[in-house]
Amino acid sequence: MTAAAAQVPVLGRAVSAAMSATVTAWRALWRALRTLSGDDAYERYLEHREHAHPGTPVLSRREFYVDEQRRKWGTINRCC
Repeated sequence: MTAAAAQVPVLGRAVSAAMSATVTAWRALWRALRTLSGDDAYERYLEHREHAHPGTPVLSRREFYVDEQRRKWGTINRCC
């Protein structure tokens, strides 16, 4: 076996590790973006209900959305 042939698996592992790190970074960025935009609010609501209020009924995705819109925009939200 030549030295070049022996380095192919090493190079393949390095590329694979770099790809894996890139994918992990993109997934973390995507999760952060979803959290900042509020896109994962329903999933976070379900996790909260499961831990804080087990066995109680949960809102459907649609009911949750309507409730959140009412909570955010149903009252006057200003300082003056």
